[in-house]
Amino acid sequence: MLRRMIFMIPLLFGITIICFSVMHLAPGSPTDLQTQMNPRASAELRERLRAMYDLDKPLHIQYALWVRKLAVLDLGTSFSPDRRKVSDKILERLPVTVSLNILSMILILSLAIPIGVLSAVHQGSLFDKLTGVFVFIGFAIPTFWLALLFMILFGVNLDWLPISGLRSLNYEYMPPLVAFVDLIKHLILPVTLAAFGGLAGLSRYMRSNMLEVIRQDYIVTARANGLSERTVIYKHALRNALLPVITLLGLSVPGLIGGSVIFETIFGIPGMGQLFYMSVMSRDYPVVMGILVIGAVLTLLGNLLADVSYALADPRIRIS
Repeated sequence: MLRRMIFMIPLLFGITIICFSVMHLAPGSPTDLQTQMNPRASAELRERLRAMYDLDKPLHIQYALWVRKLAVLDLGTSFSPDRRKVSDKILERLPVTVSLNILSMILILSLAIPIGVLSAVHQGSLFDKLTGVFVFIGFAIPTFWLALLFMILFGVNLDWLPISGLRSLNYEYMPPLVAFVDLIKHLILPVTLAAFGGLAGLSRYMRSNMLEVIRQDYIVTARANGLSERTVIYKHALRNALLPVITLLGLSVPGLIGGSVIFETIFGIPGMGQLFYMSVMSRDYPVVMGILVIGAVLTLLGNLLADVSYALADPRIRIS
């Protein structure tokens, strides 16, 4: 594990080099938004702004300056007019994004694993066919389009659920129980839609893994020894079928973070995804790089956690 953690350091810097280069290749400049709409902005002012943001230096020098700050856990200062520290802007929004991703992942796991197991055990049944249709729908429908449909249906036409933000305008005046119910209502649509695509894919992976496992000789032997079907499926087959799913969970972290940009923007949720979108639109390079670094770290930690979980689930890997 220590060797893997050491290898994560150069991998992280490789990711930052690619992101930093691609970001600066995009058209536009942070100074454009401050000068293009200002008739009094002269060429001298533009150059002074570029110098203030270190944009007048070569790209490798800019990257070296940024890495020097990163080495002391300083993500820099935002280019936006508030000139706040990037770490402060991210930390106030990070809990929202992490909470949404955790809730969506819990929803995915709590539904996908039972659906996949039941579909495999009852292969060819009506339940298996219906879940197959659900999977195809989940893969075929763009989630952002489905989000807009759900907002129109449940938020506008039926007026059951709120479609923006995490709290109502009078949230601070609500009793604790009413405020909690209000928060749950705001979370239903974004969490459900964030889990929709992952639920469809993971349930299908779980089904294929279970089908492969229950055909193994040791499962046949367990049944021949008189063990109950419940014991055979949930004690012997399920644990081995979960191994590929554990690896898949580690690889799904980037997708959850990327999905946050879409859903937080659509639903107006003040999270890290919305901050990332706004920063990209305003060419706020320090904030964009700060969020990309956090996303890269979470992705690497997710892969490491998947390896550790894989070893805990499979004794053969621990021995090796």
